[in-house]
Amino acid sequence: MKKYLLAFALTAALPSAAFAQEAQETAPDGTDAFGIEPYIGVLGGYHEFSRNSEFGSPRGGQMNGGLVSGVAGVNVPLGPVFVGVEGNATKGFGDIDWEYGVKGRIGGRAGESGLIYASAGYQWVNGRRAYGNEKDWIYGVGVEVGPKDIGLGGVTGNSGVRLRLSAETYDFDSIRPMAGVIFHF
Repeated sequence: MKKYLLAFALTAALPSAAFAQEAQETAPDGTDAFGIEPYIGVLGGYHEFSRNSEFGSPRGGQMNGGLVSGVAGVNVPLGPVFVGVEGNATKGFGDIDWEYGVKGRIGGRAGESGLIYASAGYQWVNGRRAYGNEKDWIYGVGVEVGPKDIGLGGVTGNSGVRLRLSAETYDFDSIRPMAGVIFHF
């Protein structure tokens, strides 16, 4: 009986192996379906902490501030999905002095050149004046749309430029919406 099961398993695996050889080796945007995709970007946004956050001032206020962030990372495409890692260095304005961190990303390709993802990592936040310095988990979701997805394919070609919109939360007691431009290589 074991011989027949082994023979059946091998027979079933052969067509799938042949199909894998014929599988598309590029993504819809022309990049490799498997490999390494480094990127850099510039984002802007706002970080607002709730009054219940550990980032309260002695006077009972909450910490808020505008942000300009530089990001660098790498995606590893695995066919229609990807995994990656990203680091950020962020200059704050208002109550926030600096933020920096690292996070992992996992998501899928959307349309011809877009990405949809979820992220989780560790973030350090340095506040100004009476606010302290803290570090904790950060979670988020985001979307990147490429030029082909927003009708600019003829203008930019296959340039690797994507617009990013994301929302993150610092240990579920803040909101950090960000938007910017990502340059994939």
